Amino acid sequence: MAIEKTDTLVVGGGQAGIALSEHLGDNNVPHIILEKNRTAEAWRTGRWDALVANGPCWHDRFPSLEFEGDDPDAFVPKERVADYLVEYAEMIQAPIREGVEALKAERLPGKGGFKVETSAGEIHAKRIVAATGAFQHPVIPPIVPETAGVTQLHSFYYKNPEQLPEGAVMVVGAGSSGAQIADELNRAGRKVFLSVGPHDRPPRRYRSRDNVWWLGVLGLWDMAAQKPGTEHVTISVSGAHGGHTMDFRRLGNEGVTLTGMTQSFENGVLSFADDLQNNVAAGDANYLDMLDMADAYVEGMGLDLPEEPEAREAFADPYCLTNPLTSVDFAKESIATIIWATGFRQDFSWIKADAFDGNGVPIHTRGVSNEPDIYFLGLPWQSRRGSTFIWGVWHDAKYVADQIAIQRAYADYEGEAAIIAPAAE
Repeated sequence: MAIEKTDTLVVGGGQAGIALSEHLGDNNVPHIILEKNRTAEAWRTGRWDALVANGPCWHDRFPSLEFEGDDPDAFVPKERVADYLVEYAEMIQAPIREGVEALKAERLPGKGGFKVETSAGEIHAKRIVAATGAFQHPVIPPIVPETAGVTQLHSFYYKNPEQLPEGAVMVVGAGSSGAQIADELNRAGRKVFLSVGPHDRPPRRYRSRDNVWWLGVLGLWDMAAQKPGTEHVTISVSGAHGGHTMDFRRLGNEGVTLTGMTQSFENGVLSFADDLQNNVAAGDANYLDMLDMADAYVEGMGLDLPEEPEAREAFADPYCLTNPLTSVDFAKESIATIIWATGFRQDFSWIKADAFDGNGVPIHTRGVSNEPDIYFLGLPWQSRRGSTFIWGVWHDAKYVADQIAIQRAYADYEGEAAIIAPAAE
Protein backbone atom coordinates (compact mmCIF):
# COMPACT_ATOMS: atom_id res chain seq x y z
CA MET A 1 0.00 0.00 0.00
CA ALA A 2 1.45 3.37 -1.02
CA ILE A 3 2.24 5.81 1.77
CA GLU A 4 0.40 9.10 1.45
CA LYS A 5 2.57 12.21 1.40
CA THR A 6 1.81 15.86 2.00
CA ASP A 7 3.71 19.04 2.68
CA THR A 8 1.99 20.02 5.94
CA LEU A 9 -0.05 17.80 8.23
CA VAL A 10 -2.36 19.69 10.58
CA VAL A 11 -3.65 17.78 13.60
CA GLY A 12 -6.92 19.19 14.91
CA GLY A 13 -10.06 20.20 13.03
CA GLY A 14 -11.37 22.88 15.37
CA GLN A 15 -11.11 26.63 15.07
CA ALA A 16 -7.29 26.55 15.01
CA GLY A 17 -6.99 23.96 12.26
CA ILE A 18 -9.67 25.63 10.14
CA ALA A 19 -8.07 29.07 10.47
CA LEU A 20 -4.68 27.65 9.53
CA SER A 21 -6.14 25.89 6.51
CA GLU A 22 -7.35 29.20 5.09
CA HIS A 23 -3.90 30.76 5.33
CA LEU A 24 -2.08 27.69 4.08
CA GLY A 25 -4.41 27.72 1.09
CA ASP A 26 -3.65 31.38 0.46
CA ASN A 27 0.04 30.45 0.44
CA ASN A 28 -0.55 27.47 -1.88
CA VAL A 29 0.74 25.04 0.73
CA PRO A 30 -0.55 21.47 0.19
CA HIS A 31 -1.94 20.17 3.48
CA ILE A 32 -4.21 17.68 5.21
CA ILE A 33 -6.16 18.22 8.43
CA LEU A 34 -6.81 15.28 10.74
CA GLU A 35 -9.73 15.48 13.18
CA LYS A 36 -10.26 12.47 15.42
CA ASN A 37 -13.96 13.28 15.88
CA ARG A 38 -16.21 15.63 13.92
CA THR A 39 -15.23 19.10 12.83
CA ALA A 40 -15.56 21.47 15.82
CA GLU A 41 -16.58 18.51 17.99
CA ALA A 42 -15.57 20.15 21.28
CA TRP A 43 -18.15 22.88 20.74
CA ARG A 44 -20.90 20.28 20.41
CA THR A 45 -20.16 17.67 23.06
CA GLY A 46 -17.76 19.48 25.35
CA ARG A 47 -19.32 21.66 28.05
CA TRP A 48 -22.90 21.96 29.20
CA ASP A 49 -26.10 22.10 27.19
CA ALA A 50 -26.90 25.77 27.83
CA LEU A 51 -23.41 27.09 27.09
CA VAL A 52 -23.25 30.16 24.87
CA ALA A 53 -20.26 32.00 23.47
CA ASN A 54 -18.62 34.35 25.95
CA GLY A 55 -18.33 37.09 23.36
CA PRO A 56 -20.92 38.65 21.01
CA CYS A 57 -20.91 37.19 17.52
CA TRP A 58 -20.03 40.50 15.82
CA HIS A 59 -16.63 40.05 17.44
CA ASP A 60 -16.00 36.34 18.06
CA ARG A 61 -15.77 35.20 14.45
CA PHE A 62 -13.37 34.90 11.53
CA PRO A 63 -12.96 38.09 9.46
CA SER A 64 -14.33 36.62 6.23
CA LEU A 65 -17.70 35.34 7.46
CA GLU A 66 -20.38 36.78 9.72
CA PHE A 67 -22.92 34.82 11.75
CA GLU A 68 -25.65 35.21 9.17
CA GLY A 69 -29.14 35.54 10.62
CA ASP A 70 -27.97 36.21 14.18
CA ASP A 71 -28.16 39.48 16.07
CA PRO A 72 -24.60 40.86 15.97
CA ASP A 73 -24.74 41.48 19.73
CA ALA A 74 -26.03 37.98 20.53
CA PHE A 75 -24.10 35.39 22.52
CA VAL A 76 -24.89 32.44 20.30
CA PRO A 77 -25.40 28.85 21.57
CA LYS A 78 -22.49 26.44 21.31
CA GLU A 79 -24.17 24.44 18.52
CA ARG A 80 -24.39 27.62 16.45
CA VAL A 81 -20.66 28.18 16.90
CA ALA A 82 -19.98 24.62 15.73
CA ASP A 83 -22.23 25.09 12.70
CA TYR A 84 -20.42 28.34 11.89
CA LEU A 85 -17.02 26.62 11.97
CA VAL A 86 -18.29 23.81 9.73
CA GLU A 87 -19.70 26.40 7.34
CA TYR A 88 -16.39 28.22 7.30
CA ALA A 89 -14.45 25.01 6.65
CA GLU A 90 -16.71 24.27 3.69
CA MET A 91 -16.37 27.83 2.38
CA ILE A 92 -12.56 27.64 2.27
CA GLN A 93 -12.63 23.97 1.21
CA ALA A 94 -10.51 22.89 4.15
CA PRO A 95 -9.21 19.33 3.54
CA ILE A 96 -10.46 17.90 6.85
CA ARG A 97 -10.53 14.16 7.40
CA GLU A 98 -12.92 13.39 10.21
CA GLY A 99 -12.59 10.34 12.42
CA VAL A 100 -8.82 10.06 11.90
CA GLU A 101 -6.53 10.33 14.92
CA ALA A 102 -2.82 11.09 14.87
CA LEU A 103 -1.14 8.46 17.04
CA LYS A 104 2.59 9.13 16.70
CA ALA A 105 4.82 11.50 14.76
CA GLU A 106 8.56 10.96 14.49
CA ARG A 107 11.27 12.19 12.19
CA LEU A 108 12.21 10.25 9.10
CA PRO A 109 15.90 9.54 9.70
CA GLY A 110 18.19 11.06 7.11
CA LYS A 111 15.32 12.29 4.93
CA GLY A 112 13.78 15.24 6.70
CA GLY A 113 10.09 15.39 7.43
CA PHE A 114 7.98 13.11 9.59
CA LYS A 115 6.38 9.72 9.60
CA VAL A 116 2.95 10.05 11.22
CA GLU A 117 1.04 6.99 12.33
CA THR A 118 -2.71 7.57 12.25
CA SER A 119 -5.79 5.47 12.89
CA ALA A 120 -6.23 5.34 9.10
CA GLY A 121 -2.68 4.51 8.10
CA GLU A 122 0.72 6.14 7.71
CA ILE A 123 1.30 9.64 6.33
CA HIS A 124 4.60 11.28 5.53
CA ALA A 125 4.72 15.07 5.93
CA LYS A 126 7.49 17.61 5.55
CA ARG A 127 6.17 19.46 8.56
CA ILE A 128 3.48 19.06 11.24
CA VAL A 129 1.25 21.53 13.07
CA ALA A 130 -0.34 20.61 16.38
CA ALA A 131 -3.60 22.59 16.28
CA THR A 132 -5.31 20.68 19.07
CA GLY A 133 -6.10 23.78 21.11
CA ALA A 134 -5.87 24.64 24.77
CA PHE A 135 -8.55 22.33 26.18
CA GLN A 136 -7.46 18.75 25.62
CA HIS A 137 -7.62 16.74 28.85
CA PRO A 138 -9.81 17.75 31.81
CA VAL A 139 -7.90 17.97 35.09
CA ILE A 140 -9.36 16.92 38.45
CA PRO A 141 -7.03 17.57 41.40
CA PRO A 142 -6.39 14.47 43.56
CA ILE A 143 -8.15 15.88 46.60
CA VAL A 144 -11.31 13.84 47.09
CA PRO A 145 -10.88 10.04 46.72
CA GLU A 146 -13.19 8.07 44.49
CA THR A 147 -14.30 6.16 47.58
CA ALA A 148 -15.76 9.31 49.16
CA GLY A 149 -19.29 8.34 48.15
CA VAL A 150 -20.03 11.41 46.02
CA THR A 151 -20.36 11.81 42.29
CA GLN A 152 -17.36 13.64 40.86
CA LEU A 153 -17.13 15.03 37.33
CA HIS A 154 -15.22 17.69 35.49
CA SER A 155 -17.10 20.68 34.10
CA PHE A 156 -16.27 19.33 30.62
CA TYR A 157 -18.72 16.48 31.25
CA TYR A 158 -21.43 18.46 33.00
CA LYS A 159 -24.54 18.82 30.81
CA ASN A 160 -27.50 20.03 32.89
CA PRO A 161 -28.94 19.95 36.43
CA GLU A 162 -31.12 16.91 35.63
CA GLN A 163 -27.98 14.89 34.94
CA LEU A 164 -26.89 15.08 38.59
CA PRO A 165 -28.14 12.97 41.50
CA GLU A 166 -30.42 14.58 44.06
CA GLY A 167 -28.69 16.69 46.68
CA ALA A 168 -26.46 19.72 47.02
CA VAL A 169 -23.59 20.43 44.63
CA MET A 170 -20.05 21.59 45.36
CA VAL A 171 -18.54 23.50 42.41
CA VAL A 172 -14.78 23.98 42.60
CA GLY A 173 -13.39 26.77 40.44
CA ALA A 174 -14.86 30.19 39.78
CA GLY A 175 -13.73 30.94 36.26
CA SER A 176 -16.31 31.39 33.55
CA SER A 177 -17.33 27.71 33.55
CA GLY A 178 -17.55 27.22 37.30
CA ALA A 179 -19.38 30.48 37.96
CA GLN A 180 -21.90 29.90 35.17
CA ILE A 181 -22.56 26.30 36.22
CA ALA A 182 -23.05 27.36 39.85
CA ASP A 183 -25.46 30.06 38.68
CA GLU A 184 -27.39 27.58 36.51
CA LEU A 185 -27.67 25.02 39.30
CA ASN A 186 -28.80 27.67 41.77
CA ARG A 187 -31.48 28.91 39.36
CA ALA A 188 -32.62 25.28 39.03
CA GLY A 189 -33.25 25.13 42.77
CA ARG A 190 -30.16 23.21 43.84
CA LYS A 191 -28.23 24.04 46.97
CA VAL A 192 -24.83 25.14 45.67
CA PHE A 193 -21.41 25.75 47.19
CA LEU A 194 -18.83 27.56 45.04
CA SER A 195 -15.11 27.49 45.78
CA VAL A 196 -13.64 30.82 44.63
CA GLY A 197 -9.95 31.30 43.87
CA PRO A 198 -8.04 34.30 42.46
CA HIS A 199 -9.70 35.67 39.34
CA ASP A 200 -10.33 38.61 37.04
CA ARG A 201 -13.95 39.61 36.51
CA PRO A 202 -14.39 42.21 33.80
CA PRO A 203 -17.64 44.10 33.27
CA ARG A 204 -19.82 42.46 30.65
CA ARG A 205 -20.89 45.85 29.34
CA TYR A 206 -20.04 49.38 30.35
CA ARG A 207 -21.16 52.70 28.92
CA SER A 208 -23.07 50.93 26.13
CA ARG A 209 -20.06 48.90 24.95
CA ASP A 210 -19.31 45.21 25.50
CA ASN A 211 -16.18 44.13 27.30
CA VAL A 212 -14.65 42.81 24.06
CA TRP A 213 -14.87 46.32 22.60
CA TRP A 214 -13.12 47.82 25.60
CA LEU A 215 -10.37 45.22 25.46
CA GLY A 216 -9.90 46.12 21.81
CA VAL A 217 -9.75 49.91 22.02
CA LEU A 218 -7.61 49.76 25.16
CA GLY A 219 -5.14 47.47 23.42
CA LEU A 220 -5.57 44.71 25.98
CA TRP A 221 -6.33 41.96 23.47
CA ASP A 222 -2.85 42.48 22.07
CA MET A 223 -1.03 42.21 25.38
CA ALA A 224 2.18 40.29 24.70
CA ALA A 225 2.50 36.64 25.63
CA GLN A 226 3.12 36.05 29.30
CA LYS A 227 6.25 34.51 30.75
CA PRO A 228 6.24 30.68 30.69
CA GLY A 229 4.21 29.31 33.58
CA THR A 230 2.09 32.45 33.99
CA GLU A 231 -0.13 32.07 30.93
CA HIS A 232 -3.28 31.08 32.79
CA VAL A 233 -5.39 33.79 34.38
CA THR A 234 -8.82 32.76 35.65
CA ILE A 235 -11.40 35.07 34.10
CA SER A 236 -15.02 35.02 35.12
CA VAL A 237 -17.37 36.43 32.49
CA SER A 238 -20.71 35.27 31.13
CA GLY A 239 -22.74 35.53 27.97
CA ALA A 240 -25.65 33.62 29.52
CA HIS A 241 -29.09 35.23 29.80
CA GLY A 242 -28.13 37.88 27.27
CA GLY A 243 -24.80 38.57 28.93
CA HIS A 244 -24.17 39.95 32.40
CA THR A 245 -21.28 40.83 34.65
CA MET A 246 -20.32 37.90 36.84
CA ASP A 247 -20.55 39.19 40.41
CA PHE A 248 -19.92 36.77 43.26
CA ARG A 249 -21.74 38.99 45.74
CA ARG A 250 -24.82 38.65 43.57
CA LEU A 251 -24.47 34.87 43.54
CA GLY A 252 -24.05 34.85 47.31
CA ASN A 253 -27.15 36.99 47.84
CA GLU A 254 -29.10 34.69 45.50
CA GLY A 255 -28.31 31.63 47.59
CA VAL A 256 -24.94 30.29 46.44
CA THR A 257 -22.60 29.64 49.38
CA LEU A 258 -19.17 31.02 48.49
CA THR A 259 -16.01 29.51 49.98
CA GLY A 260 -12.27 30.01 49.64
CA MET A 261 -10.02 27.80 47.57
CA THR A 262 -10.41 24.07 48.11
CA GLN A 263 -7.50 22.59 50.04
CA SER A 264 -8.08 19.12 51.45
CA PHE A 265 -10.61 16.39 52.21
CA GLU A 266 -10.75 14.12 55.22
CA ASN A 267 -13.48 12.04 56.84
CA GLY A 268 -16.17 13.48 54.62
CA VAL A 269 -15.16 17.10 55.27
CA LEU A 270 -13.82 19.44 52.58
CA SER A 271 -11.59 22.24 53.90
CA PHE A 272 -10.96 25.65 52.38
CA ALA A 273 -8.26 28.29 52.51
CA ASP A 274 -8.94 31.51 54.38
CA ASP A 275 -8.75 33.56 51.20
CA LEU A 276 -12.33 34.13 50.04
CA GLN A 277 -12.50 37.78 51.05
CA ASN A 278 -9.10 38.55 49.49
CA ASN A 279 -10.02 36.76 46.26
CA VAL A 280 -13.30 38.62 45.92
CA ALA A 281 -11.63 41.94 46.77
CA ALA A 282 -8.95 41.37 44.12
CA GLY A 283 -11.66 40.55 41.59
CA ASP A 284 -13.45 43.76 42.51
CA ALA A 285 -10.24 45.72 42.04
CA ASN A 286 -9.80 44.24 38.57
CA TYR A 287 -13.38 45.18 37.71
CA LEU A 288 -12.95 48.78 38.91
CA ASP A 289 -9.62 49.12 37.10
CA MET A 290 -11.41 48.30 33.85
CA LEU A 291 -14.03 50.95 34.56
CA ASP A 292 -11.31 53.50 35.32
CA MET A 293 -9.45 52.72 32.09
CA ALA A 294 -12.68 52.94 30.12
CA ASP A 295 -13.60 56.29 31.66
CA ALA A 296 -10.15 57.67 30.94
CA TYR A 297 -10.38 56.50 27.32
CA VAL A 298 -13.80 58.10 26.84
CA GLU A 299 -12.58 61.39 28.25
CA GLY A 300 -9.32 61.33 26.34
CA MET A 301 -10.95 60.51 23.02
CA GLY A 302 -13.92 62.84 23.55
CA LEU A 303 -16.47 60.07 22.96
CA ASP A 304 -20.18 60.58 23.48
CA LEU A 305 -20.85 57.47 25.55
CA PRO A 306 -23.38 57.68 28.41
CA GLU A 307 -21.99 57.75 31.92
CA GLU A 308 -22.89 54.76 34.06
CA PRO A 309 -22.30 55.56 37.76
CA GLU A 310 -24.50 52.62 38.82
CA ALA A 311 -21.83 50.25 37.49
CA ARG A 312 -19.74 51.15 40.54
CA GLU A 313 -22.48 50.32 43.00
CA ALA A 314 -21.68 47.05 44.76
CA PHE A 315 -24.09 44.39 45.96
CA ALA A 316 -24.31 43.98 49.71
CA ASP A 317 -21.90 41.47 51.18
CA PRO A 318 -23.68 38.12 51.62
CA TYR A 319 -23.33 36.27 54.92
CA CYS A 320 -21.05 33.65 53.34
CA LEU A 321 -18.56 36.41 52.47
CA THR A 322 -18.53 38.17 55.82
CA ASN A 323 -18.45 34.84 57.69
CA PRO A 324 -16.65 32.47 55.33
CA LEU A 325 -16.69 28.74 55.92
CA THR A 326 -13.44 27.00 56.69
CA SER A 327 -14.89 23.58 55.85
CA VAL A 328 -18.07 21.81 54.84
CA ASP A 329 -19.32 18.40 55.97
CA PHE A 330 -20.73 16.61 52.94
CA ALA A 331 -23.12 14.45 54.93
CA LYS A 332 -24.55 17.33 56.96
CA GLU A 333 -25.02 19.48 53.88
CA SER A 334 -26.31 16.57 51.74
CA ILE A 335 -23.66 17.25 49.09
CA ALA A 336 -23.97 14.48 46.51
CA THR A 337 -21.91 15.93 43.64
CA ILE A 338 -18.63 17.74 43.09
CA ILE A 339 -18.12 19.54 39.78
CA TRP A 340 -14.47 20.33 39.18
CA ALA A 341 -14.15 23.43 36.99
CA THR A 342 -10.39 23.16 37.32
CA GLY A 343 -9.07 23.51 33.81
CA PHE A 344 -7.29 21.32 31.33
CA ARG A 345 -3.86 20.01 30.46
CA GLN A 346 -2.37 19.67 27.03
CA ASP A 347 -0.93 16.43 25.68
CA PHE A 348 1.63 16.41 22.90
CA SER A 349 3.09 13.01 23.76
CA TRP A 350 2.30 11.82 20.23
CA ILE A 351 5.05 14.11 18.90
CA LYS A 352 8.37 12.33 19.41
CA ALA A 353 10.73 15.28 19.26
CA ASP A 354 12.76 17.45 21.58
CA ALA A 355 10.28 20.30 21.32
CA PHE A 356 9.05 20.49 24.92
CA ASP A 357 10.24 21.49 28.36
CA GLY A 358 10.36 19.17 31.36
CA ASN A 359 6.62 19.58 31.90
CA GLY A 360 5.69 18.74 28.32
CA VAL A 361 4.98 22.38 27.44
CA PRO A 362 5.92 23.40 23.88
CA ILE A 363 9.07 25.49 23.49
CA HIS A 364 8.09 27.97 20.81
CA THR A 365 8.00 31.54 19.60
CA ARG A 366 4.53 32.52 18.40
CA GLY A 367 3.85 28.90 17.55
CA VAL A 368 7.13 28.20 15.78
CA SER A 369 8.90 25.38 17.61
CA ASN A 370 12.56 25.32 18.52
CA GLU A 371 12.58 22.08 16.50
CA PRO A 372 12.58 22.60 12.71
CA ASP A 373 9.29 21.93 10.88
CA ILE A 374 7.16 21.61 14.03
CA TYR A 375 4.50 24.24 14.75
CA PHE A 376 1.78 24.81 17.32
CA LEU A 377 -1.52 26.67 17.15
CA GLY A 378 -4.27 27.44 19.66
CA LEU A 379 -2.01 27.69 22.70
CA PRO A 380 -2.99 30.07 25.52
CA TRP A 381 -1.18 33.38 25.05
CA GLN A 382 0.48 32.00 21.91
CA SER A 383 1.18 35.54 20.81
CA ARG A 384 -1.33 37.66 22.70
CA ARG A 385 -4.20 37.63 25.14
CA GLY A 386 -6.71 36.83 22.40
CA SER A 387 -4.88 33.78 21.05
CA THR A 388 -7.45 31.20 22.18
CA PHE A 389 -10.43 33.13 20.78
CA ILE A 390 -11.80 32.45 17.30
CA TRP A 391 -10.65 35.79 15.89
CA GLY A 392 -7.34 35.62 17.76
CA VAL A 393 -6.38 32.17 16.54
CA TRP A 394 -7.07 33.36 12.97
CA HIS A 395 -4.31 35.97 13.29
CA ASP A 396 -1.92 33.51 14.94
CA ALA A 397 -2.67 31.05 12.13
CA LYS A 398 -1.67 33.64 9.54
CA TYR A 399 1.70 34.07 11.20
CA VAL A 400 2.31 30.31 11.40
CA ALA A 401 1.25 29.81 7.77
CA ASP A 402 3.53 32.64 6.66
CA GLN A 403 6.46 31.03 8.48
CA ILE A 404 5.73 27.73 6.75
CA ALA A 405 5.63 29.49 3.38
CA ILE A 406 8.97 31.16 4.13
CA GLN A 407 10.59 27.83 4.97
CA ARG A 408 9.20 26.31 1.78
CA ALA A 409 10.79 29.13 -0.22
CA TYR A 410 14.15 28.48 1.39
CA ALA A 411 13.84 24.77 0.71
CA ASP A 412 13.10 25.46 -2.97
CA TYR A 413 16.25 27.52 -3.45
CA GLU A 414 18.71 25.73 -5.76
CA GLY A 415 21.27 28.46 -6.44
CA GLU A 416 24.78 28.86 -5.13
CA ALA A 417 26.07 31.02 -2.38
CA ALA A 418 27.59 34.27 -3.57
CA ILE A 419 31.37 34.31 -3.89
CA ILE A 420 32.79 37.31 -2.12
CA ALA A 421 36.12 38.56 -3.44
CA PRO A 422 38.74 38.91 -0.72
CA ALA A 423 39.67 42.41 0.33
CA ALA A 424 42.67 43.89 -1.49
CA GLU A 425 45.89 43.19 0.30
